[in-house]
Amino acid sequence: MSSALHDHAAQFGFDTLLTEADTENRTRKFDRETAYLPGTMDEAVPFYRVLIRQHHAAMLAANADETMRLRDEARKLALRINGGEPGILADDDAPGCVLERESAAKPGSVPLWGQNGAFDIDIDGMQVRIEQDGIFGIGCGFSFWPGFSAHAVDLDRPFLSSTGYRSFLGIHADPVPGMSPDEFASEVIAAHVARELKGRLVPIEARYCK
Repeated sequence: MSSALHDHAAQFGFDTLLTEADTENRTRKFDRETAYLPGTMDEAVPFYRVLIRQHHAAMLAANADETMRLRDEARKLALRINGGEPGILADDDAPGCVLERESAAKPGSVPLWGQNGAFDIDIDGMQVRIEQDGIFGIGCGFSFWPGFSAHAVDLDRPFLSSTGYRSFLGIHADPVPGMSPDEFASEVIAAHVARELKGRLVPIEARYCK
């Protein structure tokens, strides 16, 4: 082996060792920083339920800093259960998905802020089923208000979209104290109908009514 090739191989091996050491150091640092969090799913579920109640209180108080801190806490919890590895929402058995599923609101009841749930609201006679995102929902890492999706309940009546469905994500609005999830969804949808649809609902296309 030439000197140049030998040096390259040695460097490659050294770089590999450095990368492995850096990974181990990050893992140890993460373990130290999250040592106070539960390490098993059985312990994590009740901890997460308490965290949701704290998050709900922070949302009602319009405390954006505390709200985002608690969301970061939830992310760290899921990462700890996942051994510090990403992919906490990779599939149904991933830690974030399990935590959300085990802590979801009962069907039909208005969830707490940060809790997954589905419930119905009435907006001037239009029946809408709301599916609210939880703490791990899209946009919760940067938007104070969690996203939600709106589904038509009566497919044979006009709705806010011709598909019978619309998602509301990344809603940028100032925090409002005392705002509940059902009130928030009602106000967002009413504003959408007034501004985007000029107050006129649209028929749902036949292909979406099957």
